[in-house]
Amino acid sequence: MAASGTQTEAAPTRIDVAPTRSAFAASRTALGALVLRDLVVLKKNFGEFVVRTLIQPLLLVFVFLYVFPSIGQGVGGGSAHGSESDFATVLIPGVVAISIMFQGIQAVALQLSTEFGFTREIEDRVQAPCPIWLVALSKVLSGAVQGLLAALIVFPIAAVVHASSVHAHLHVHWAIVLTLIPLACVTMSALGLLLGTAFEPRNIGLMFGFVVLPLTFLGGTYYQWTRLSAVRIDGVHWLQIVVLVNPLIYVAEGMRAGLTPISHMHLYIVYPVLVGFGAAFLTLGLRKFSSRVLA
Repeated sequence: MAASGTQTEAAPTRIDVAPTRSAFAASRTALGALVLRDLVVLKKNFGEFVVRTLIQPLLLVFVFLYVFPSIGQGVGGGSAHGSESDFATVLIPGVVAISIMFQGIQAVALQLSTEFGFTREIEDRVQAPCPIWLVALSKVLSGAVQGLLAALIVFPIAAVVHASSVHAHLHVHWAIVLTLIPLACVTMSALGLLLGTAFEPRNIGLMFGFVVLPLTFLGGTYYQWTRLSAVRIDGVHWLQIVVLVNPLIYVAEGMRAGLTPISHMHLYIVYPVLVGFGAAFLTLGLRKFSSRVLA
């Protein structure tokens, strides 16, 4: 028998501590922190951001709406009186659309090409306490915010247009503008995610030559989609059909609906197609991002 004075050790008491927050809450916090980090970086380089955003729209407006009329060269398909004003009415919405597209590509695709490069900076991002796809989503959201800022910066550009009667042809429909611009920003940022993960950093120049330039010149920046019906072969409006695969055409036409009274693509086509493009770009981009990170 054991001595009566011997004491048995007490079993350790198990204390169940409930988690302070759920996985969803942790992921949401990490997502907000990732987006906030990008916005803080943007704030530190805001001057560069403004210059980068304005240089192309100002050059387009200066050359097409000031230089051409000043030297007597017709724009917008003719040299008759008022043609420069008509062309300005077409061009200004296209300028806003192309600014959103370029900002989405620059803010997401070019940034990803750097982070997926030799230094592999992306590995620091994916260590955040959230799924990998959420890191990619933070890129899209921060790119969309930058696209929205770019649209707000470029939007007043009509005030500096030198054609005297431009303002008479611009009529802002706020319901369209306030809904279309955020949708366009998300769609173009999702496109930037797809391009940034599809192209290797060493081939980023090919992205501009084979993707960005065709999107720009076939995206309705300088012309209305409805006017392309004049381009036909054997009665087939082939160019009007081909450009429908270009997401920029829907942004440009939607902006024309929101800023001008001129003819444009029906909005019941513009909105659903942009939503479809955005969903497709985001789905493919998230898959490609995960595969690149885990490779």
